[in-house]
Amino acid sequence: MVVRRIAIGLLSLTFLVTNLTFVAAADPVRLIFDTDIGNDVDDVLALGMIHSLQAKKACRLLGVTITKDSDLAGPFVDAINTFYLRGETPIGVVRPGKTPEPGKFLPMAAEKVNGSFRYPHDLISNKDAVEAVTLLRKLLAVQPDGSVSIAQVGFSTNLARLLDSKPDDVSALTGRALVQAKVKLLSVMAGAFQTIDGNAHYCEYNVVQDIVNCRRLAEEWPTPVVWSGFEIGIALPYPAESIDKDYGYVADHPVAESYRRYVPPPQDRPTWDLTSVLYAVYPDRNYFDLSPAGRIVVEDDGFTKFEPATEGRHRYLKLSDQQRPRVLEALVQLSSQPPSK
Repeated sequence: MVVRRIAIGLLSLTFLVTNLTFVAAADPVRLIFDTDIGNDVDDVLALGMIHSLQAKKACRLLGVTITKDSDLAGPFVDAINTFYLRGETPIGVVRPGKTPEPGKFLPMAAEKVNGSFRYPHDLISNKDAVEAVTLLRKLLAVQPDGSVSIAQVGFSTNLARLLDSKPDDVSALTGRALVQAKVKLLSVMAGAFQTIDGNAHYCEYNVVQDIVNCRRLAEEWPTPVVWSGFEIGIALPYPAESIDKDYGYVADHPVAESYRRYVPPPQDRPTWDLTSVLYAVYPDRNYFDLSPAGRIVVEDDGFTKFEPATEGRHRYLKLSDQQRPRVLEALVQLSSQPPSK
C-alpha cells in the first residue's frame, strides 16, 4: 500500500512538473507598446504592468514608441524601464507630434539629487532617441511572421505613419506590407462604444488629438484590431489604496509617485491603457468579451461609430459585472509587482 501511494505521488508530481514545463515553454507574446505617456498616469501603470508580465514570461517587450512630443517623454520611459531592470529596452519618439507640454510627472526624469538622477536613466532627451517609425520598422523586420502584438494606448500618429513608410535598408517591404506580414493583433485604447455620462456621442481624447491618423488606422490597418473604449477604463478605477500600500517596497517608486503627482489619493484613476495591454497579452483568458466583427468609423469630430460587418477586422471589448472584479484584481496585482528579471 505504501509503495502504491509513493508511485501515485511520483506520477502526480511528474504530471505537475510536465505541465509546469509546458506553461513555461509557451512563447511569450512579442509586444510593442505605443504610448502618449505623460498625458495621463494610466500609461505609467500600463508600462509597469508590462514589465511584470515580462518577468512572468507572458510577454517580451520589443520596444516602446511614444506619440507625445515632449522632450522628457523618452527619458521618463527610460527611467521606468531602468527601474524595472530593463534599461536596454529600445525607445522611439514621434517627430513631429502632439501635446509637447511636459505635464505633471514627466519632469521627474530631469530631477537630480547630489548630481545624479533620482530615477536613473541614460536617455537624456527625445532628441537623442531614434524616430518612432524607424524603430517600428527595425523591430518588426526581424520578428517571425504573424508574431507581434501592438498595444497602442495613445494617438495613432506613429502607426499611421508606419503604414506610409517606404522600403529601406531594414526591409524591402512597404510599411503596410510589413505590418501585414509581422503583426497578428493591434490592441487599441481609443473611442467610446457606450453612452458616457448621458452622452451618446462621446468623442474620446486619444482619437480627438489626431483624428486624421486615427481614421487612417481604422480604414487601412490590415490586421485584426480590438478597441478598448472609454467605457471599459472608467468601469475599472485603479484603487488609490493600492498606491499607498502595494508600492512601498522602495522609498521612491516612479509609478506610485507619478500617480500621486497626477491625481493625489484618495482619488481612484480609471485604467484605460491597462486594459489594452491585458488583452494584448492575454486575449484568451476571458478577461473580456468581444463585440461581433465589424468596422470602426471615425467621424470628422472624432466620434467612433461601430458598424457590424461579417468580414470586418474590428471588434471592441465588453466587460460584464462578473468579469469586473477579476480584471481589476489582475490589473492591481500586475502593476504593483516589484522589479524582477
